[in-house]
Amino acid sequence: MAGYLFLLFTIVPAVELYILIKVGSYIGALNTITILIFTGILGAYLAKMQGLLVMQKMQNSLNKGQMPTNELIDAFMIFAGGILLLTPGFLTDVFGILLLFPLTRGLIKLLVKAKLKDMIKKGQIISFSSVNSTSSRNNGYNDIDI
Repeated sequence: MAGYLFLLFTIVPAVELYILIKVGSYIGALNTITILIFTGILGAYLAKMQGLLVMQKMQNSLNKGQMPTNELIDAFMIFAGGILLLTPGFLTDVFGILLLFPLTRGLIKLLVKAKLKDMIKKGQIISFSSVNSTSSRNNGYNDIDI
């Protein structure tokens, strides 16, 4: 985990800075800043639109009495994509856009779900499940299956 944090907070910003300098030297600083501002605005708009669609799907699932697990994953990915697009840099913008478009988000979601299932099998994540109301124990409290 520490390796990922090191990568996230040191290597990624260094690569972003390098790309910004290179792009700025080719198209100019003002054009580079304009592109970054545009992608931030576009990202906020896309995140809002996709977020509203996912919220609507969540509401439909809840109205049917279903747990909106896929929609919750989508919501988290849209949130992450919006943050990445608001972060200045071209590399983060690419990843942010990939998380906002439903087609690419669906592919990434398959990878995330597979990774989560693997982590649960290895005991790296603890899952909680609901308990039957007939299995109440002492003093009317229910145990939580882990």
